[in-house]
Amino acid sequence: MAAKIISGVEVAKQIREEIKAEVEQLKAKYNKVPGLVTILVGENPASISYVTGKQKTAKELGFYSVQDDQPADITEDRLLALIDKYNKDDSINGILVQLPLPKHINETKVLYAINPDKDVDAFHPVNVGRLVIGEGIFLPCTPAGIQELLIRGGVETSGAHVVVVGRSNIVGKPIANIMLQKAKGANSTVTVVHTGTKDVGHYTRMADILIVAAGRANYITADMVKEGAAVIDVGVNRIGMTPEGKAKLAGDVDFENVKEKASLITPVPGGVGPMTITMLMKNTLAAFKQSLGIK
Repeated sequence: MAAKIISGVEVAKQIREEIKAEVEQLKAKYNKVPGLVTILVGENPASISYVTGKQKTAKELGFYSVQDDQPADITEDRLLALIDKYNKDDSINGILVQLPLPKHINETKVLYAINPDKDVDAFHPVNVGRLVIGEGIFLPCTPAGIQELLIRGGVETSGAHVVVVGRSNIVGKPIANIMLQKAKGANSTVTVVHTGTKDVGHYTRMADILIVAAGRANYITADMVKEGAAVIDVGVNRIGMTPEGKAKLAGDVDFENVKEKASLITPVPGGVGPMTITMLMKNTLAAFKQSLGIK
């Protein structure tokens, strides 16, 4: 029996509707809405596209939304001063500096300058630490989206063996820590495999839940997956062009063959991808509620 395909598009839509309803309730009670600023340095086409998507979603959800475009030759000091300005601005709850930044700017310095309570990407070391000890106000967006897909896909995580393929700071490490927590949608036994692991398939075949963020097209084949496993594919790899001139995408999982063994699987595109911006909005709402003293 083929796997249930879980649509990130549908789940993201559901969460956005919940956020919009909550924003309306909070606005009626406090006469305030969540505020998000996206800072874009330079004119990288991919970055412009990402930022436009974030701003569009924020406005649709009723947020106060600021797009702050800066020239590519902005000095590091000027950018740090700009972040400081938004740190002190009570109407802004979330600060997002779109990466990558020009080479003359130290990205780490910039990310560390953001007030951790406004760091809605959850990349600041303070938020990484909060995540590890189970006190995260908000979680990194892509891993948080993975957890939501599992919860809303009806996957039992408590006591399940989760195997994470990949150890990046953006996906692998945070999702491993999220799934370890003694919490809803977690409480799992977690194994992390990576480029230094001997016989990756030995571990992936033990997974009740397999989360793949390896950055290699079709890396996980059907023989590496246990019958009935839930498979979350985070990878987005360009593998050529369609006749219409669009990029042809593939995940890190051999979707066509693995879906015949898995109980649940996410597609690429349309799986984890659509969740990321939605979880950014959820984080901004959480930061807003914290600023109001709402738990």
